[in-house]
Amino acid sequence: MQQQPLSRLAEEDIIAAIGQEWMLVSAGTPDDFNMLTASWGGIGHLWNKPVAFIFVRPERYTHEFIARNERISLAFLGNEPQAREAYKLIGTRSGRDLDKAAATGLTPIATPLGSTTYAQARLTLEGRKLFQTDLRAEDFIDRTILDRCYRPEQGGLHTLYVIEIEGIYTP
Repeated sequence: MQQQPLSRLAEEDIIAAIGQEWMLVSAGTPDDFNMLTASWGGIGHLWNKPVAFIFVRPERYTHEFIARNERISLAFLGNEPQAREAYKLIGTRSGRDLDKAAATGLTPIATPLGSTTYAQARLTLEGRKLFQTDLRAEDFIDRTILDRCYRPEQGGLHTLYVIEIEGIYTP
């Protein structure tokens, strides 16, 4: 795993990567972690820092790991069939019931700052939590989003996390 400069993100179509490729959001160490598949989030500049923002529903097992750990990693696996299958399984099964890394053949490895990424990741962003807030129904200006994305069978409203990007890694 090689450290990359922040300018590495300029080479990425990060909007497409998050929304179409998807990413694994992980928290914890390779000995005690969980991950989920996400397709909502972004990258930007906030509070004079390079940041990423992600959304995690409170009932997700990974939410517990994020609460207990200072750092979060965002791993991009690519669009090859094996990566797509991994994203699908990780996004539909709970780490409470299944060792998702073993089930998908992913190899968890430690990042330089102690988070978890995967040997198969083509790109990993690692960051320290700066801010979190729970979304509230009354704060939605466009109520169609609330009606479309937060039906009762889909789960609770997300927690928004802003993380300072501290590391960018490639194989």
